[in-house]
Amino acid sequence: MISRRTFGMLLGSVALIPAVARAQATPPAPLDNPGQVTIALVRYLSTGDFFQAYLSGVEKQAAALGVNLQVFDSRQDAALQADMVDQAIALGVQGIIIQHGLTESMKEAAQRAVDAGIKVVAFDVNVENDAIPQIEQSDRDLARLALEAALADNGNEFVAGYVYVPGIAPLDRRDETWREVKAANPGINEVAMFGTLDNPIANSVANQARAVLSANPNITVVFAPYDEFAKGVKIAVDEAGMSGQVSIYAADISTADIALMREPGSSWKATAATNPAVVGEVSVRALAMMLAGEDPGHNVIVPPTLITQAMLNELDISNMEELGAKLPAFAHADVVVPEWMPLPAR
Repeated sequence: MISRRTFGMLLGSVALIPAVARAQATPPAPLDNPGQVTIALVRYLSTGDFFQAYLSGVEKQAAALGVNLQVFDSRQDAALQADMVDQAIALGVQGIIIQHGLTESMKEAAQRAVDAGIKVVAFDVNVENDAIPQIEQSDRDLARLALEAALADNGNEFVAGYVYVPGIAPLDRRDETWREVKAANPGINEVAMFGTLDNPIANSVANQARAVLSANPNITVVFAPYDEFAKGVKIAVDEAGMSGQVSIYAADISTADIALMREPGSSWKATAATNPAVVGEVSVRALAMMLAGEDPGHNVIVPPTLITQAMLNELDISNMEELGAKLPAFAHADVVVPEWMPLPAR
């Protein structure tokens, strides 16, 4: 017994017999024997609830497919992340997911994997390679939704603080939208830009935010387009007793974030997010399609949702499970789901 896909591949090889008479027969597609397939997740960022949920999605989709998963965690060490790609190549994996990282350190490492015949997808890191699909959260839409909420709540004239670290692909894409919104609304006065990815990120950002708020007590809006940034700003705002004055608009969501947004008088007013577990699932599905000889497309985009403090309170949502149950579009993305693809149990 052989699968229809394998049968089609064999027919294609017959047509090429005159040109490849000495070549071996075309092997079965890798996912016809998923237990013999190993994929690697090579991580740059892993601190925070978003990345734990993303990892959970990767693990669940890999388990649903029946493939083996190896996880490499560089803990924000760019050189180590590149080395870990080489380790995955040496182990003989069939596919690699590169999760975040810096273009300058990952571009050549990703190309080495491609040259070794390994299928590669990249999540939130631009490796500048046409052979590698880019998994994205539609970061420009994430920023747009959060900033639309900020404008709706505060008008188009306010004093703003902005949390940003350049060189990280999703933050750079969100920054493009921030600059566009400022250009379209000249009444927005950005008086401070700060940010760090030093671990623990939230506490490190809180240290910076304390100084920023002390020097700029007239700030009324902070755009912090990553939830660990928003957590740090909220720590500083609470300590300064400015919760009634400062409104925080962010990106990404977790159960811990929901609790912070729902605290009485919380300054965290809205966040735009995709379900990080769903993004993890999508990353694996895109890679599985490539392993099966199919094309997921170069840009695989998971659409975001705006989640406001008022919505969480009105629907009495206290965790990610309730968020998915009460907002079904958040629980699953109908992205790269061919008919043959098994999905995790819901």
